[in-house]
Amino acid sequence: MEESQLERNPRNPINGFLALVLRPINWLKMLGEELHWSFVLGVMIVYGISQGFAVGMSKVSTKYYMKDEQKVQPSELQVYLGLLQLPWVIKPLWGLLTDTIPVLGYRRRPYFIFAGFLSVTSMLALSIRRNLSLAFSLLSLMGVSAGIAIADVAIDACVTQNSISHPSLAGDMQSLCGFSSSIGALVGYSLSGFLVHLVGPKGVFGLLSVPAGLVISVGMMLKESRVHKFTHRGVNEKLLDAGKAMWTALKFRDVWRPCLYMYLSLAVSLNIHEGMFYWYTDAKGGPSFSQEVVGSIFSVGAVGSLSGVLIYQNWLKDHRFRDLLFWSQLLYGASGLLDLILVLRLNLKIGLPDYFFVVIDEAISMMIGRIKWQPLLVLSSKLCPAGIEGTFFALLMSVDHVGLLSSTWVGGLLLKFLKVTRTQFDNLWVAILIRSLMRIIPVFLLFLIPRSDPNLSILPEEMLKMKKGENRLESENTEMVSLVDST
Repeated sequence: MEESQLERNPRNPINGFLALVLRPINWLKMLGEELHWSFVLGVMIVYGISQGFAVGMSKVSTKYYMKDEQKVQPSELQVYLGLLQLPWVIKPLWGLLTDTIPVLGYRRRPYFIFAGFLSVTSMLALSIRRNLSLAFSLLSLMGVSAGIAIADVAIDACVTQNSISHPSLAGDMQSLCGFSSSIGALVGYSLSGFLVHLVGPKGVFGLLSVPAGLVISVGMMLKESRVHKFTHRGVNEKLLDAGKAMWTALKFRDVWRPCLYMYLSLAVSLNIHEGMFYWYTDAKGGPSFSQEVVGSIFSVGAVGSLSGVLIYQNWLKDHRFRDLLFWSQLLYGASGLLDLILVLRLNLKIGLPDYFFVVIDEAISMMIGRIKWQPLLVLSSKLCPAGIEGTFFALLMSVDHVGLLSSTWVGGLLLKFLKVTRTQFDNLWVAILIRSLMRIIPVFLLFLIPRSDPNLSILPEEMLKMKKGENRLESENTEMVSLVDST
């Protein structure tokens, strides 16, 4: 009897451990019951494997490929990596295609399959062909980026649909996306440095064709209702209607103001990552980290990002957008000064080794960055009108990527102006100081963000209702099934 009471005692360490282990499982079960298990699985595949794991692996291999095989300067690499953002900038185009133009009677499945094939062929081209020109290499890398972006649009449409039908779970859905991408990135980064050292950047590109192929399987397993009575003559009219709906939504005060904030907050937070990467690996007075060490640093950053998702999910998701963004932006600016301590070698003067200090820097910066990013994702999902969820969410994400592109290119110009090269880093500390100070600017733009409760809808009721008779993919009609069941 006493033994039985002990087992049921919540203070029992064993029960506490089991509760801790079962908590995420029960959370996933709850999401599966409320939103359907297929949605949860789809998010985990696209965000966790295609984006998290594959992007984590390719980030390190791409940096070393451009640095060691293409021999580009840090400022040039900033510009070239900015070009890889272009497929994400035109996400509204992919959204319009998936929302308005079905292929063989389906709106989502063919786009998943096309995205997977595009990524696979681009990865294999980078891996197999020798002595690639810089232009062809960039074209192939853009093909990989486009494949990931198209798959991302398709899954984001499902996220947005469920955010409208289940507004109280919008934060949970973004946390699921964040968990999946962070865990996938953690595994990808952990293996990246070792694999780059073992098989080289081109070998890693070949290996990455496998996770890219999983996107094809998503398209093959997706059970989707066929679109009936569709005529291509009506495509122009549908595109025009979608454009009008997007313009109507953008004229709404609580939509265009957050869009402006998201762009400005990203654009002014200058990106000088490639200058830091070259300093990590090439500087005579710097750490001279190996490929394995660089991969491990990024993996610690993924842990920091995952920690940010956990903190947001458990303690911050119910806080008002404006309050949360105020503190996270201030901390984001302060965290940038850690790079200044490192480059000026002040960490050695206080007895902190380079690697120990860098992993702390990376973990803190990524954690704060994720906490800052999560409320913006939740806010974006609540700004999408019914009927064009995929297209409008893609538009909002393209605004973010234009901001990132601006940040990357302006950061490259700053490195060029300060004469930071493959071997010259005397002015890198100036670039870090400028970047850290500019990160504070968004704090003065928070009046653009609504003070609304994150668990409530933002748009007027009429913008969240579908017109009867509209031909679109309903969330309840979308489910993942095995190929055996589908036949």
